[in-house]
Amino acid sequence: MVIKFLLEKEYIELAKLLKATGVCSSGGMAKIAISEGKVRVDGVVELRRGRKIRQGQKVEFEENTIEAE
Repeated sequence: MVIKFLLEKEYIELAKLLKATGVCSSGGMAKIAISEGKVRVDGVVELRRGRKIRQGQKVEFEENTIEAE
């Protein structure tokens, strides 16, 4: 499923994005998914939960793709 996320600021941290979109039910779940290498940013595995996601970037987790706008 493709989820479009409208940024309110210049960026959002990766773990917060996963929680805000409902892809992860909690911040703790998001942190675990990231640390286990299950999340990709622009096609590359990302292990930093504080990674700044900016407009135009794509985040993939399980069957979901989040597009930051």
